[in-house]
Amino acid sequence: MRVFTGGFHHESDTFNPMVTGEREITVRRGDELYRSQREDAMGGIIRTLDANGIDTVTSLHARAVPGGEWDNGIYVTLRDEFLSELEAALPVDGICLALHGSMRVKGIGAAEGDILRRVRAICPDVPVTVALDMHATVTRDMLENADAFIGYKCAPHTDAYDTGCDAARLLLKLLSGTECHMSAMRIPFLIAGEKSETSTEPMRSVMDKVRQTEKEEGILSASMLMGFPWADTADAGVTSLVISSVSKDHAARYAGQNAEYLWSRRSDFKFCTEALHPAEALERTKEYIREGRTPVVLSDSGDNPTAGAAGDVTSLLRMMLEDVFISHLDPPAVFQAIYDPETAAECFELGGGKSIKGTLGGWIDSSPVEFEGTVEVLSDSYGETHTRIALIRTGGIDVVVTEDHVGCYEPEMMEALGINPSSSLVITVKLGYLEPELKKLAASSVLVLTEGATCEELEKLRYEKVKRPIFPLDREFDAVPEELL
Repeated sequence: MRVFTGGFHHESDTFNPMVTGEREITVRRGDELYRSQREDAMGGIIRTLDANGIDTVTSLHARAVPGGEWDNGIYVTLRDEFLSELEAALPVDGICLALHGSMRVKGIGAAEGDILRRVRAICPDVPVTVALDMHATVTRDMLENADAFIGYKCAPHTDAYDTGCDAARLLLKLLSGTECHMSAMRIPFLIAGEKSETSTEPMRSVMDKVRQTEKEEGILSASMLMGFPWADTADAGVTSLVISSVSKDHAARYAGQNAEYLWSRRSDFKFCTEALHPAEALERTKEYIREGRTPVVLSDSGDNPTAGAAGDVTSLLRMMLEDVFISHLDPPAVFQAIYDPETAAECFELGGGKSIKGTLGGWIDSSPVEFEGTVEVLSDSYGETHTRIALIRTGGIDVVVTEDHVGCYEPEMMEALGINPSSSLVITVKLGYLEPELKKLAASSVLVLTEGATCEELEKLRYEKVKRPIFPLDREFDAVPEELL
């Protein structure tokens, strides 16, 4: 058998005016995609198909750090290349894709529906299965143009690879003749990942119920797709999705039960860690330092680039610089990071050990901070995008400055600049919930409720397109899950 595979992966924040362009996008193609298999959904798909003796056609996989909507021209070029690869691969017996589910494009809107509609036009009778991120925003366009979707079940997303394997195995079942009936129910609920980590209640119980559904006779798969709260779209919400080999009604019964259960627990969702406004967070940080509970890891959650924010908001950095206690620590507090391409480039022009004066941040969001300091360390090829990063010491704070829009969730960013994170007293990261490595590192942590394009207090954001009523923007209403398919 011959199966076509590839994908697109991006979380698009409509509150961030920054356009995701060529500098932010990484593309793997053909043999490179096949050879450079990773522990992500794409890797799970490829290895599972290989293990079952399938002739796997790898097209391309394009992904970027979450940010604003994609540039239209770049998206269309990559989409058309992907579709041309599909046409060149014909005939194929099946298609298995890795998509995010909340990717948006300037002038087009939801990318996944656009892609799948065009795939279906080329291959109207070929079964299509798709691995999705847990934070996918499911649309009717998506549902009408694929046979089955399977979402991650863990947040943080430690099961992306397993989900890819499941999507490939489900495709193989369809190819062997198993019937597939899908039902999707939308719940009017906006929820941030920081309130829905799957290791904590009530999300743990929600996902236990989803997993229990998969044990029922005739159920092929069940997912709870939590949506993406920082995209102001008419399709916003949580989707309960179930696939049955029995009938559409069978799938709908379980999809509805899971949707109703989540809705019944809506008021139980709380932040999974201590969450404080900035001034309170800095005072709590001082308490933790005095108690010896260090490193203290602070999440600058309103400006989280891995959820789509610009990464250049300066409000928390400004408060740290102005705080006499925080700005006189030994070793210095670390701020990871500020996106500022001009200041980063200037650091490399000057070189390590040189004095520097200028402004930090405020490129997309907020206002810049004026500073004087020293270029401490440079790293000219950090991470998958090989971005240049610099460490500036200013006002008693070590500030990481990035030339490109990148995620700030790894201790390796600090280590690349000569910092030993485990010896630090305070580490501020532009992040929401802590990824496993940072969580393991932190002796104590605080989610700082800052403002920005990923503001955790959703009621403060200016939604204009979401369907109302929707929780928590609206609270006193009764909801009936909307049947999307």
